[in-house]
Amino acid sequence: MANHYRYLLLMVLCGCHTCFSDDSIQNEMGPLELTENNGTLYATCRMRPNSKLPTGMPKIYGQVMFKQAHAGGNLSVVINLHGFPAPDGQHRAIHIHQYGDLSEGCSSTGGHYNPLSVNHPDHPGDFGHFLPLNGKIRQTLDSDATLFGGPSVLGRSVVVRAKEDDLGLGGDAGSLLHGNAGERLACCVIGMARPKH
Repeated sequence: MANHYRYLLLMVLCGCHTCFSDDSIQNEMGPLELTENNGTLYATCRMRPNSKLPTGMPKIYGQVMFKQAHAGGNLSVVINLHGFPAPDGQHRAIHIHQYGDLSEGCSSTGGHYNPLSVNHPDHPGDFGHFLPLNGKIRQTLDSDATLFGGPSVLGRSVVVRAKEDDLGLGGDAGSLLHGNAGERLACCVIGMARPKH
């Protein structure tokens, strides 16, 4: 914010009204949506089945929605998915992954988003696992991930896995990376959204 005021002072002293564009000033202050939505950011992720999914695996659809009131506030997450076999009693892990790249199906989303270089299940986007009811997962939770600043999850992905997350207790390297949660069933890219969601 201090840089913003320096730019304004420089423009006044130089008598230059076009030295800096409105866009450059806005970038210093944050996304335009912050002022439009009274300091709150919204995001959404439209879930689709993995394009490289083996035959016979469930096709998962739905949406994951995000809301954060300010940079230091909790990130609220709403998971609304369907397409799971019913009933099968299988918990399904859901995590934020590093890349929003679906060019090779869900495999190109990389590993778990892990900006602090810690073991699973302490990554900011490790949501855990959920038991579908009547083929659906409807869940609301708070996350340590953020929509703000350098560690923002905007542009990254959410991935639904075929199995239960072992929560880092599996006793092997995979457990500490991804919870041995199995095949990637579905994925989506997290993008800015309007408040109506």
